[in-house]
Amino acid sequence: MNNLYAIYGASGCGRSLMPVAREHLVRLGIQAEIYFIDDALTTIEEVNTHKAMNYTHFKALPHEQKYVLIAIANSRIREKITNQLLNDDINLWSVRSNTTIVMDDVQIASGAALSPFVTITSNIKIGKCFHANLYSYVEHDCVIGDYVTFAPGVKCNGNIHIEDHAYIGTGAVIKQGTPDKPLVIGKGAIVGMGAVVTKSVPAGVTVVGNPAKILEKK
Repeated sequence: MNNLYAIYGASGCGRSLMPVAREHLVRLGIQAEIYFIDDALTTIEEVNTHKAMNYTHFKALPHEQKYVLIAIANSRIREKITNQLLNDDINLWSVRSNTTIVMDDVQIASGAALSPFVTITSNIKIGKCFHANLYSYVEHDCVIGDYVTFAPGVKCNGNIHIEDHAYIGTGAVIKQGTPDKPLVIGKGAIVGMGAVVTKSVPAGVTVVGNPAKILEKK
């Protein structure tokens, strides 16, 4: 029995990461089929030439080891699925594009999805199930928590701390902090599309605009 690989989620996020997953295995010299897992399915179907099935069907497949990349944008669902996978003794799978650049002294926990043209520079620590979409970057001396999502084109400059479950929208720019006073994006905060963040963001709020300000609930 060979190792099995799957992407959990067959919507846009999963379908865009499947080519990245394929090239990731080729780069490692691994020949293996990659499945989609979609809990809406009741039968085995085909999505973009790959077999797709629900989690129960995938779990029942014979294997030595199973590896799953969670390709779901909602970070709370990613966390829930992570706990289920670990409970079922299934490994979190990390994939990165051939065009992804990872430099020196970078620690990235399991379950990361690093899309084409992502750059992770030096002295960086990143938690579980990080999603970095197209053309995003993380500069030096950053600390990123678990289940953080970068939409395409995020510019995360140096000395920034991003806490668990934060979401950074497309094209957002986060101003560089300093070693003695990192700029902090709080737990569960949302940075809107195109926002320019010039100061720390409290947990759980949404900020928008240039400079970014808290979006007040009406």
